[in-house]
Amino acid sequence: MDEKENLAVVYHYHFPVRTLTMASAPRSAAFAGAPRYPRVILASRVVPWAADWQFEEALFRRTVRHAATTLTPHLYIFGTAGEGHAVSDRQFEAITRAFANEMAAAGGVPMVGVISLSLRTLIERIEFAWSLGVREFQISLPAWSALEDVELDTFFAETCGRFPGARFLHYNLARTKRVLTGADYARLAARHPNLVAIKMGGENLAALREVAAAVPAVRCFFTEFAYASLRDATGCGLLCALSACEPVLARRLFSGDAKERAALEPTLRACHAAAMRALAGRTWTDGAYDKMYLKRHFAEFPLRLLPPYSCPSDEQFARFNADCDAALAALPASS
Repeated sequence: MDEKENLAVVYHYHFPVRTLTMASAPRSAAFAGAPRYPRVILASRVVPWAADWQFEEALFRRTVRHAATTLTPHLYIFGTAGEGHAVSDRQFEAITRAFANEMAAAGGVPMVGVISLSLRTLIERIEFAWSLGVREFQISLPAWSALEDVELDTFFAETCGRFPGARFLHYNLARTKRVLTGADYARLAARHPNLVAIKMGGENLAALREVAAAVPAVRCFFTEFAYASLRDATGCGLLCALSACEPVLARRLFSGDAKERAALEPTLRACHAAAMRALAGRTWTDGAYDKMYLKRHFAEFPLRLLPPYSCPSDEQFARFNADCDAALAALPASS
């Protein structure tokens, strides 16, 4: 490792572990409002499972290389779409090792998501990914019950505070039973200069704008429709979800001006409608959609989701793929 590590046994809330530290930006710079994270496209890689639920590593590595070279070098694994909530520790380690290795070869910036009801498990997974050279992590609150303020502070102390040499993105979503506000983030960001980014979905523009305004130094990442509306006002990055259907579409949306973004919206809406039609009639976990998006580029990519979660059928994917092709055929020329 290039960075100098200081390894010491410490006790935070009765959890004895190694604390891993490296040089970080001075607090004064963070408080002054300097951006803590670049404005980039951030995208997920999902995991292919064989019929016997074994990790298809070679195919996974191919998808990582493809995204790092055609979409963005800023990739992450184990968000909700990436089944971070469903993998075992053994699966987590095998997939993280393959991801870190492939990203290093591609010159990318790997981010590893850690989702667990157990804070102890979450800490151990951060330690494991750190040992592979990963320095960026995506965290979300444990979802068994809504955290009270003192519990929220403990959670961030045991992640951002325990690993000051790492950089953290917080995934702010309703599944965790507590959606953080701008006031929450202002307090947490002042305490933790390595809380560098926030990820939020949806189109509640008022709520998204409120969070972004409260912590301007912390980069917000919004999905396509909110990004198109709020990029100029907030400087947000693009959380690539729907636009993963076509890397060119994602790159144009990210770099285009307001006129270009408005011109691309009908295509994005048509792709979204295609996904909703294909999977109509029930509620699906996020990975059901993201695996369809990826299968467009890798025909052999399986749609399986780890049990107990249901996955789309081949017929549903075929319906989506045809409708998405039709939507993308109408993609306007670059302005």
